Amino acid sequence: MLSLQTFMDDYFIMMLSRLVTAVVLCGVIGFEREIKNRSAGFRTHILVGVGACLMMLLSLYGFDPFLNKHGSIRFDPARIPSYVISGIGFLGAGTIMVHGITIRGLTTAASIWTVAGLGLVIGAGMYGPAILATIVVLVSLIGLNNVEKLVKKRSNPFLKITADDSLEMSEVIKIFDKYHLHILTFEVERDKEGQRNVYIELEHQKNLDEISLFDEVSKLTNVKSVYRHS
Repeated sequence: MLSLQTFMDDYFIMMLSRLVTAVVLCGVIGFEREIKNRSAGFRTHILVGVGACLMMLLSLYGFDPFLNKHGSIRFDPARIPSYVISGIGFLGAGTIMVHGITIRGLTTAASIWTVAGLGLVIGAGMYGPAILATIVVLVSLIGLNNVEKLVKKRSNPFLKITADDSLEMSEVIKIFDKYHLHILTFEVERDKEGQRNVYIELEHQKNLDEISLFDEVSKLTNVKSVYRHS
C-alpha cells in the first residue's frame, strides 16, 4: 500500500523543485504575454513549460527501474525531448494569424517554443542557464519593445485602402507619383461584404506628408477608408 513516505523521497523533492521552477520562470514569460492580451498567455506558457519539464524528468528518471532490472536495455534520454521540441511547433503555429500583409502571433509562438525549451532545461537540472535564458527573453520582450517601436516608425509605410470594385487603381498610383512614392508591395483581397481591401507598402520617404496623402486618396470616388496599416 502506498504511503506518504513513498512519495517524499529524494527523487520527489528534486522533481518538485524543478517543476516549481518551471512554473515560476515560464509563468513570468507568460505573464508578459498576458498583459499584452496575446492569444497565448499566462496559463498556456505555464502548461507548456511544466509539460516539457515533466517529459524531461520522465526521460531522465522514469525508466530507471527498467534499466536497472534489465541490463541489456539501452535507452536514449534525448529521444523524448526531441519529440517535445518538434511537436511544440504545432501549438505555436496555432497562435500565428495572417491578415492581409500583416502577420501577428510570431513573437508569442516563439515564446511558447522557448518556454518548452526552458522546461526541458529545468527538467535536466540546469537552473543557471534556465534563469539566464528567462532574463534574456524578458529583456527581449519588454526592453526591446520600445526599440522595435522606434524602428517601425522609420519603416516603410503600409496603407490599407477599403473601396468598391469600381475603384480605378490608376488614380491611386497617380497620387503616389505626385508624392514621388514607389510601391514596394501590392496586395488586393475581397472581404465578406464584397469590398476590396488594398494593402500597399510604400518606400520610406523622410519628409512624407502622410496626412495630405491620405486625404487625397480618401477623396477618390468609391474609396471608403484609408489608413496606415500596422
